[in-house]
Amino acid sequence: MIDSIIFDLDGTLWDARENVCESWNVVLARKWPELGQLTVEQFSAQMGKMMPDIGRSLFPQLTPEQSNEVVDTCGLFENEYVAEHGGVLYEDLEAVLAELSQKYRLFVVSNCQSGYIEAFMTAHNMKKYFTDIECFGNTLLPKADNIRLVVERNGLVAPVYVGDTAMDASSAAEAGVPFIWASYGYGDVTEYAARAERPADLPGICAGM
Repeated sequence: MIDSIIFDLDGTLWDARENVCESWNVVLARKWPELGQLTVEQFSAQMGKMMPDIGRSLFPQLTPEQSNEVVDTCGLFENEYVAEHGGVLYEDLEAVLAELSQKYRLFVVSNCQSGYIEAFMTAHNMKKYFTDIECFGNTLLPKADNIRLVVERNGLVAPVYVGDTAMDASSAAEAGVPFIWASYGYGDVTEYAARAERPADLPGICAGM
């Protein structure tokens, strides 16, 4: 019987690609117009990656140091923009989180920059549902290690991880945590303990694990 649920963010709790892309394009237009503008499709291909990898993928013409500077600058503005403008929450998400939080402790672990999870919570008043968060930007560690950190510092005995990509699945496996695939998200996954086709499936799935 599980005692806690650790969530991925993008593709699992919300879809913020349009506003994230818009925020980056504002920064690029101001500071690096020679890099052009990005599309939502380009961002879709980056979902789940760590920030330095996103920079290398989006700006292969730059040195790692240059791409890191662009990513860091865009990420700071992105946090402000997303906190104000939000994203698209998946169907019935808040009602599902309210129900789950009555029975389980809830967490978020993402490969995002520092401040992005907080921006999600600010934009949609979600902080009240979650006990703890962790991300790549805080620790510079891969997702599996951050899942372990959350498990260890919160004394979790039987957690599950909910995510939408194969990288989420492999990270959960590496951390020794059962994986629930959010198949409504961005990715394709072949190995999982359970599959949620919508957030409303999660209470029933978790009750049966």
